[in-house]
Amino acid sequence: MTGTVTETYAAALQHDIADLPEGATRVGVVRRPTGWFAALVDENRPELGPPESLLSETKDRQEALRRRGLCDEEAHNAAWDETDFAARYREHLASGAAAAAVTDLAERVAAGEAVALVCFEGDSKRCHRRILDDAVRERAADLVE
Repeated sequence: MTGTVTETYAAALQHDIADLPEGATRVGVVRRPTGWFAALVDENRPELGPPESLLSETKDRQEALRRRGLCDEEAHNAAWDETDFAARYREHLASGAAAAAVTDLAERVAAGEAVALVCFEGDSKRCHRRILDDAVRERAADLVE
């Protein structure tokens, strides 16, 4: 792999605290970007956001856990476990448009591009961009072997 893959979150970009390689292409990986989010990234790949059904189920579970007294971060992370978010998101990345987008980013990284994956979640919460980071790295490594 000759390029790099890294990940960050929107607020880190807004506050200029993101540690990104110089010249990295900021690739949004959210299903429904807001206008302000779109202004932070060079492109957005909505197919790399978690499927709507998984997002909805996880957010519903998170809200139920908050109502039971968990703080936002604990509720978010517990909801991930309870909905098997990571495994289901990996399945999403292995099929259709998401798989093609992973391959596209991996090809760009293999060709030398620095890519920074961006979404909304801060560092204290589990986030799909970390799973995606691994998937792009693995695919890019396969391409250069």
